[in-house]
Amino acid sequence: MKYVDFRKFTDEHGAQPIYLLEGEELYFREKGEALLRSRYVQEPILDSAVLDGGLLKGDKITQLLAAVNTFPFVSEKRFVKVTEFYPTQNDFEKYLQPYFENPTSSTILFIANSEKGKTGTMSLSKAKNVTYVDCGKSDEETIKRWIYLTMKKSGVVADGMTCDLIAAYCNYDMSRISMETEKLLLCAQSAGVTRLTDEMVQENVHPETEYKVYELTNAISRGNNAEFIRILQELTVKTTDILPVLSMIAGYFKTLYEVRVMNGASAAIAAELGMKEFVVRKNKEQSTKFSPEALLRYYTGVYDAIAAVKCGELTPTAAVKWVTAQVFFKQA
Repeated sequence: MKYVDFRKFTDEHGAQPIYLLEGEELYFREKGEALLRSRYVQEPILDSAVLDGGLLKGDKITQLLAAVNTFPFVSEKRFVKVTEFYPTQNDFEKYLQPYFENPTSSTILFIANSEKGKTGTMSLSKAKNVTYVDCGKSDEETIKRWIYLTMKKSGVVADGMTCDLIAAYCNYDMSRISMETEKLLLCAQSAGVTRLTDEMVQENVHPETEYKVYELTNAISRGNNAEFIRILQELTVKTTDILPVLSMIAGYFKTLYEVRVMNGASAAIAAELGMKEFVVRKNKEQSTKFSPEALLRYYTGVYDAIAAVKCGELTPTAAVKWVTAQVFFKQA
């Protein structure tokens, strides 16, 4: 199941003997652990254990078996967490299979892995009595659904467009989305409103740099020089090193150009460029506002400005002005 369904599953089915939370999204793994601990572990010092899966090789796996076969002292369940645990097929069959087939009902075995095991390791998600939770990077719809359900649970309504704005402002990073969603809930509750608006998001959530670059590009597509300069100043005024900002802008134009000229479905382009499919879809949508020639010119213009700074031909401040001239007037 996806993590977004985990709480509902737990509400309906109660504690399961073995959980595998697998994927690169640390936020989901930590939240899943916190949910189970809060419900079933009343005395964490006496009734929990944490083991490093990297150390559990061969007969050392018996340490894990000893931990899960210990009864809880006070709590409803004993909680045993093992991190980055990738046993070989042989080790699983020799040491773990009997436990997985007949796990202790008084213990929760919680396996938290950041990735799938390599060739030769046991596919724990397919083992008997394992509840598998996908904690991989979420797609756009999953993130929006998480925001919507979190708001709804606290009595605040947020429509799809508003949820999308929150996600975009936070660059689809779940750790920041969680923090900003909590802040917005407090703002809504303190104001006595039950519907979150785009205006509330704009007032209370500071956009990530990546989102500002997206807005910057939209300003170019509309030919809005004043808006372009305002956003560019926001990006550069609070930093002493302007080059990383210019590099990010150049990289964004490069990506838009590549997406613009590549043929095929978004999924295929995403695989080719190593990007998320929903990010490619958004880039394709934005790239159609420009000709391929314009995107290439914007990219090379910013890149040339960076090179001029590195060669000592321009100061960083002059480079920003040069980029503006290149974008809007096609000349330096």
